[in-house]
Amino acid sequence: MTDANTGRQDSSGGRDGGGGNRAGVLLGGGLVAVLLAVVGATGGWLLAGDDDESPATPQAVATTAGTPTGEATSARPSTGRTTPSAPRTSASATKGAGLTVPPVVGTDFEQAREMLRKQRLGWRLVFGTGIGRTVESSSPPVGAPVARGTTVQLQIAGPPPAAEVPDVIGDDCAKAADELVEEGLYPRYQSGRSGKVTQQNPTEDGPARWNDEVSIWCGAAAPPSQPTTKPST
Repeated sequence: MTDANTGRQDSSGGRDGGGGNRAGVLLGGGLVAVLLAVVGATGGWLLAGDDDESPATPQAVATTAGTPTGEATSARPSTGRTTPSAPRTSASATKGAGLTVPPVVGTDFEQAREMLRKQRLGWRLVFGTGIGRTVESSSPPVGAPVARGTTVQLQIAGPPPAAEVPDVIGDDCAKAADELVEEGLYPRYQSGRSGKVTQQNPTEDGPARWNDEVSIWCGAAAPPSQPTTKPST
């Protein structure tokens, strides 16, 4: 008897307890649903608020960073570096490109000649009546801008010193001229400027001074002209 009653009571108690639990579950579920609805509404409002404010943020950043928009770029004047134009060719630029008469004044005239030669300038020696081999002045003056090939006149204090006449017979005419100039002499062409030198005057080691001329005959000497018609008899 006791075991049966106990069993019924447990069964009955179990059914009653189950009904109470179901009610609690339903009530709890309702509260959870209400809370979720509230949270969802709040989240939606927050998201909507973020969507409303989000466009302002990139605009502010762009303004602070100075990033130009398409319209601002077209309206704002250009401040960038401009492309340099091609350099203009002027007389001064063509004349020397930094080339000037070297400091020849006060030097020995042969040294001055070498200085001019290294800069591809010509020279003309004008000897004086004083004493010494020193260059007293130049024209153009020292430091003046010049073009390559310009002849610079050098005024020498004393008279021209003795010069050595080289033997140029058998040399090509152009080479012979260079040899004479190297020794301070100047060629005087007597029969053209091409071919081999067949004769010179003065001869090798003959008497000469700087700036003297040496006559040279280049190529075969032209034969005397012959009559083109026979003389009448």
